[in-house]
Amino acid sequence: MAERVYIFDTTLRDGEQAPGYSMNLEEKIRMAKQLEALGVDIIEAGFAISSPGDFESVEAIASAVERPVVASLARALKKDIDAAWNAVKKAKHPRIHVFLATSDLHLEYKLKISREEAIKRIKESVSYAKSLCDDIEFSCEDASRTELAFLAEAVECAIDSGATTVNLPDTVGYATPEEIGSMIRYVKEHVKNIDKAIISMHNHNDLGLAVANTLAGIEAGARQVECTLCGIGERAGNAALEEIVMALKTRGDKFGFYTNIVTEEIARSARLLSSTTGVKINPSKAIVGDNAFAHESGIHQHGMMANSLTYEIMTPESVGVVKTNLVLGKHSGQHAFSKKMQELGYALSKDREDALFLEFKKTCDRKKNITDKDLIALVEAQENPETQTWSLDSFVVNSGNRMTSTACISLKKSNEKIYQDVASGTGPVYASLRCVEKIIKHPFSLEEYNLTAVTEDRDALGEVFVKISDQSGVYRGRGVSTDVIEASILACLNAINKMLDENSKAIGQSQSAAKMSFENDMLIGHTDKKEQE
Repeated sequence: MAERVYIFDTTLRDGEQAPGYSMNLEEKIRMAKQLEALGVDIIEAGFAISSPGDFESVEAIASAVERPVVASLARALKKDIDAAWNAVKKAKHPRIHVFLATSDLHLEYKLKISREEAIKRIKESVSYAKSLCDDIEFSCEDASRTELAFLAEAVECAIDSGATTVNLPDTVGYATPEEIGSMIRYVKEHVKNIDKAIISMHNHNDLGLAVANTLAGIEAGARQVECTLCGIGERAGNAALEEIVMALKTRGDKFGFYTNIVTEEIARSARLLSSTTGVKINPSKAIVGDNAFAHESGIHQHGMMANSLTYEIMTPESVGVVKTNLVLGKHSGQHAFSKKMQELGYALSKDREDALFLEFKKTCDRKKNITDKDLIALVEAQENPETQTWSLDSFVVNSGNRMTSTACISLKKSNEKIYQDVASGTGPVYASLRCVEKIIKHPFSLEEYNLTAVTEDRDALGEVFVKISDQSGVYRGRGVSTDVIEASILACLNAINKMLDENSKAIGQSQSAAKMSFENDMLIGHTDKKEQE
């Protein structure tokens, strides 16, 4: 009978540490809910001690999802463990994930402690975490470069102290599949209490071996794997969730294991990650890339027409790539539009669907053929009305190779008042963004700008991703239009609205803290006065 492998997703913790992949609170909650729909068993929501924002996001995710275990990472320190527990304690299934480096390299140069001190810290930290929470995971950081006898000692100590999962990471992506398999087998054979815990793998991809190492670990006895959507993460990233899951499913004859992942949600999960972070998926990415199920070679096409198994080892539908015959155009009604949205995996509220349908109709007036990619781009680019301070009313741009570009833009504020201004620049996009900056009266810098065509047609929608920054942080925005200048303005406004929303929250929190401090001072003063009386 096939054995189950548990999927521990760390997209929101390790994945977010990759440059360009940071998310705000609302985005993290949306991603966590999609991970729940995907069927992951454990969501590592963040590193609670690292910042107030991380604590808040872990706490919010713990309340937002019901089925998965919600974990927070913690160093082997009491203050970290307290923060982790306070962040996850409202979850239906909380977990504290404690880690300490065990390789001699890390002990000597990073922690500057002996092996004996490391064992003492493992015992103290895991025991303390266990006093707060039943579900404790312990990770031996840099396990793949740890001397095996000491690794076994550390794992045995962690289990004796209350760990129910022990993780053996290849932290720097140094190991080979054979070495990973040998490490797992050694631990199974030399740790006398290993039957009381699940062995986990967390492999990095520095040598491109993360998925291969993870599969080798499963074959050797690991029953939990730590991974991220599209393999995102520090440096070269982590083992890709979709690759591990589909390898186990497609090659069940070899591996004999199963997961509880709803594979039909894989493509949608990857799309959400890309649209949230603004980082495009490599077209050749296994499972979820645009070319994963594309066949251009004549020989391949002939084989596909004869029998799809000749060149496809899995169906597009099995990972949620839906192919339908329902064509939408300018004469399509809202019922057909609603049905198409459901087929693409979107459960929209009535208000959001009505707003999207209006955008769809506007696009139909500009573009003859509307594809699934166009519809997905429209959905993912739609802003949350609650955080939409500024919206585009109209724009006129004059540009040419013998003139300075000039933009005249009208923006509508949430109070319905129209603001207009004019600005010039070395190009139409530059002039437009300078004009927007003049109107909103909040300076910002453009960190990144990326323009791509959604489809291959001449009338394709242009999809623009921008990253802007001010003194308080970095913000991403996305805009879609058949006019690339309009798409650029919309992307900028999308990022600006997030920026202003975050600034507003920060001011509110500061005022609240100041008010609390003032009230405390008044209370202390009143108490002192009474005592004097």
